[in-house]
Parts: sequence; structure tokens; C-alpha cells
Amino acid sequence: MDAYDFQTVAGRVVLVTGAGRGLGAAICETLAGEGAHIVATDVDESSAKAVAERINAASGRACAFQLDVGDEEQVRRVLDGAVTLLGRLDAIINNAGIDVTLSIRELASSDWDRVIRTNLTGPFLLAKHGLDHLAPGGHIVNIASTAARRAWPNASVYHASKWGLMGLTHALHAELRSMGVKVSAIIAGGMRTPFLLDRFPDIDQDLLQDPLNVARAVKFVLTQPPETVIPEVMVLPMKETSWP
Repeated sequence: MDAYDFQTVAGRVVLVTGAGRGLGAAICETLAGEGAHIVATDVDESSAKAVAERINAASGRACAFQLDVGDEEQVRRVLDGAVTLLGRLDAIINNAGIDVTLSIRELASSDWDRVIRTNLTGPFLLAKHGLDHLAPGGHIVNIASTAARRAWPNASVYHASKWGLMGLTHALHAELRSMGVKVSAIIAGGMRTPFLLDRFPDIDQDLLQDPLNVARAVKFVLTQPPETVIPEVMVLPMKETSWP
């Protein structure tokens, strides 16, 4: 594929973090279905391998790596390994994210460190070291949240991490444009994924959206013409309750 053909993701090598389930898996399978070569990474290696196996069984192309996004040495090693295996890297989707739903009085400093490490330090490290491999025309997509636009109780560290991720996204958008590297944020509203359903089993699923809809938004920002970049886009369910 011509490195500057952005009408399609076909042939592009795309690394996805938090790929083992939920939105990450939906992004992998959506992009693979359009011909992208997927590097599925997750802290749970078996789940990343399962996603890669499904893609390969469907005649796509994918490989899997275990990756703790907050571990700088692992980040370097996985990026190097992916490029060695597939020959190039065209996009990084920073999707890995965790939350600890506790009041500020109950939230331990170790909880704070763990969430910030995954949700904010991880995208920083993937961007920093990914630049060693992304050519002009490369793209970094950060998965944010409506939690970066308004706040609710008992989610202080999640809000801090996602507001920080939006700041990082816009700073990198400003910094990397001169290098020809695009940076975008997808602000996702509530989805029917384990991220919410595991923690809030009584949630009304009619208020949530299919993660495939958000995955299609990722494909949308990746397939803009070279002269255009989308710094951020918000994707909400019609009945979204965390946004007016």
C-alpha cells in the first residue's frame, strides 16, 4: 500500500492497546475487516491472542503481544517487535483504560497511581516511543470519554486521567503536525462493554451504544485525506445520560 493513501486502512499496520475485549476488540475487528494489519496488545496476553486468532481465522492479518502500557521497557519492546514482524507501523490506538470507582476518601494513592499509569502515562509512552516508527502520515488516536467533558461523583482519578488525556492529545496535535503525524481523540459515550457492565450490572443497557459504532469512528478519523486532521470527535448513544 502507498504510505500516503488514506482513503482506506487496507494494508496499514495498526497497533491497538487494551485490545482483548470491549471497544479494543471491536476496533481490531473493524479495522481488520477493512484490510488493516492488526497488532493486538493487552495486559492479558490470552485475550489479545484470542482476538488475533479470530481475525486470522476470518482471513485477516493480526498478531498479539502482552503489554502493560505503563511499563516503558515493555512499550519499547512491543513496538520494536511489531515493526520487526510486520515491517512498519502506521497508527497507534491508545484504548487501554481502567477505573476505580471510589470516593476521594476511599481512593488509595496506589489506586490513583495505577489508573493514571494506564490511562495517561501509557498513551504518553506509546506516543513518545511510537514516533521512532511512525512515518509522516502516521496517526495516533487516543480513546477519551465524556468523563473528559463533565464530572460525576466517585470518579476523581478517572476524570483526571481522561481530562489529562485530552490535554495530551491536543498538545501532541499541535506539536506533531509539522512532522506530518496526525493526533486525534475519540470522546466515547457509554458503551455496552465489560468496562461498564462488569462494574455496574444493573445499568440500563438501552442507554448505551454498541462499541462497533465507536470503532467505526476510529476508522473515520484514520481515513481522512492527507490535508485534513480531526483533532477530536464525540460519539454518543442517543440516550446518553452523562452528556446533556
